[in-house]
Amino acid sequence: MSLRAAYRTDVARALGQMPQVMRTITDTDLVRLPLPVQRYLRTAGVVGQPEVWNFHVRLHGRIRRDTDARWMPLQAEQYDFVERRERFFFLNSTMFGIPVRGYHRYADASASMDIRAAGVIPVVRTSGPEMLQSETVTLLNDMCFFAPATLVDPALVWEESDRHSTRVRFSNGGVSVRAELTFNAAGELTDFLSDDRYQTSANGREQTRRRWSTPARAYRAFGPMHLLASGEGRWHTSEGPFAYIELTVDDVEYNVRRTLQRLSDPASTLAPALH
Repeated sequence: MSLRAAYRTDVARALGQMPQVMRTITDTDLVRLPLPVQRYLRTAGVVGQPEVWNFHVRLHGRIRRDTDARWMPLQAEQYDFVERRERFFFLNSTMFGIPVRGYHRYADASASMDIRAAGVIPVVRTSGPEMLQSETVTLLNDMCFFAPATLVDPALVWEESDRHSTRVRFSNGGVSVRAELTFNAAGELTDFLSDDRYQTSANGREQTRRRWSTPARAYRAFGPMHLLASGEGRWHTSEGPFAYIELTVDDVEYNVRRTLQRLSDPASTLAPALH
């Protein structure tokens, strides 16, 4: 099965299991949260909106393997299913003029990453406990930035907190991860930092635990919501932090029920993705 077909199959299955009724988030839901998180959720506009069972995000940007590698254009989309603890992320890119596709799959208490050139040639394939832990961090990161309403989830354990930062613990599939969230005076989430993620080597055979952060660059309106508009992912190595991915958010949808849309043709979207 192609990566695109596998992605579409997983998403279609999960979309068929949506509840018929969504409750509305109220101020009462925010009471147990740390004050900076309460302020963030009000700034984001979640009060009065339906709870989030799933969300669909489209992005574009660029990605590189390390500081010495060339940037590659990137176009991607993902579906996160919060109640089911599932995340399906599909990407299109090019490497030396050759199309590259990748599928990150997080479901059934397991995680995998499959990157192929020209649709068939394996570039990186990896799975296992390190990948599961890393993708658990990624799901938590998605919830924080793309779907702030999900932070009322009682499965999130809030730890230390001060006026502009807080720590949170999230567990799934026998894995527990932690992150530190930082907020600005406007109530926006400006950074997410975790020491529980693994960097995958170029051949996919080695996993190195490193500090990982995703500083925000800008916010904008997505319908009634005030959300992250652009940001980057950074690995923190012994030589210092470096950005390996830069992303702009094109669209965010919540509680999607309709049939999965066809992904855009990578040939038409990768060229403008660098602008």
